[in-house]
Formats: sequence, structure tokens, C-alpha cells
Amino acid sequence: MTARIGVLALQGDFAEHVAVLRRLGVDAVEVRLPEQLDALDGLIIPGGESTTIARLMERWALLDPVRERAQTGMAVWGTCAGAILLAERAGGLDREGLRLMDIDVCRNAFGRQVDSFEADLQVPALGPQPYHAVFIRAPLIERVGPRAETLATLSDGTVVAAREGRLLATAFHPELTDDTRFHEYFLTLAANRRAPARERSEQPAPS
Repeated sequence: MTARIGVLALQGDFAEHVAVLRRLGVDAVEVRLPEQLDALDGLIIPGGESTTIARLMERWALLDPVRERAQTGMAVWGTCAGAILLAERAGGLDREGLRLMDIDVCRNAFGRQVDSFEADLQVPALGPQPYHAVFIRAPLIERVGPRAETLATLSDGTVVAAREGRLLATAFHPELTDDTRFHEYFLTLAANRRAPARERSEQPAPS
């Protein structure tokens, strides 16, 4: 059965995620209201302005329903701003996010829009071929807690992708490249949504 994936469509580059998912043959749904979370296997929270997305999620009563669905098996992937909202602690966010994932994230850690950059990453979970990542006003993952694991770092060791069970956080924008491997990886997490709630990755966090 094809996965049914929602993309939070309140602000940011949600249309780009929807386009990638549909190219992959996925039933992609734009999510703006709590009832649209029903029957989803996974939810992507896109890049954009994290404080604006958090404010709109609060206004449209989405924070608690997303938390509850994630805690009962729905996969959630946060890209850039979305990673900030997933984090247990997010420096610089002026309100509470989802606080689902055992990571700490710092907003705009790499600077302003003019400081955007691209980098080739080694991501063992995606195979041996480097992943070309686009960073735009990117956050960084300052801490990866014991429940989570690092998936990718920059050459200086800065963590830019992490996973905790069916939760995925990337500091960059996979939807802005032609490489669909991260979306495909997320689909494998979403496909396992019927596993026991709050399942954690069995792989140890890197030392």
C-alpha cells in the first residue's frame, strides 16, 4: 500500500515537498487543520520561518494533535525550520514547539540568507554516494541525546541530520535538490508506523 504523507502547509516551502512526494508516486496531502492528520503515515514539517510556523500551529490547534499522532506511531520529518520545531530544546524560538525529539537545535546558527551554502555529506543510511545538501539560514543540531542518533555531519563534525525512531530532522533542504534519497528514507520510516508506539532506534548513538 502506498504511504499517505502529509506536508504541513501553513508557511514555508511545503509545495516543493509535495512535488517530490508526488514524483515518487506518494499520496501527498497538504495539512492545515487537525482533522487532516487522520490516516496519515507520516508528516513533513517544511523549512520556512520557525516562529511563524509555531505561531500558526498554535493558532490552528495543531501542536497537540501532531504530538499525539507522533507518540502513537506517525513518522515526522522536520527540515530546517521543521527540525527546530521537532527539537526538545530550540535556542532562539520564542514559543514552545513540538518538543518530540531528543536533540537541541540552535536557530540561524550559520547566519543570514546571504550565508547560505551547499555541501556534500556522507550519509551512511543513504548509501555510499555523497548527498549534496542545500543550507539556507540553517540551524545546527547542538546536541544529540541518547534516544537519538546522528545521520550526517559537516566535515568539521557539526551535526546536520539526526533520527530518533520514526522522527527525522535535517538542517538542510532535501526538497530543493533532484536527489530524492532522503524522501525515500523517510518513506521507509513512515511504512513502519504500525510498529509499537514510541519505538526507538536500536542503533546506538555515535560516541
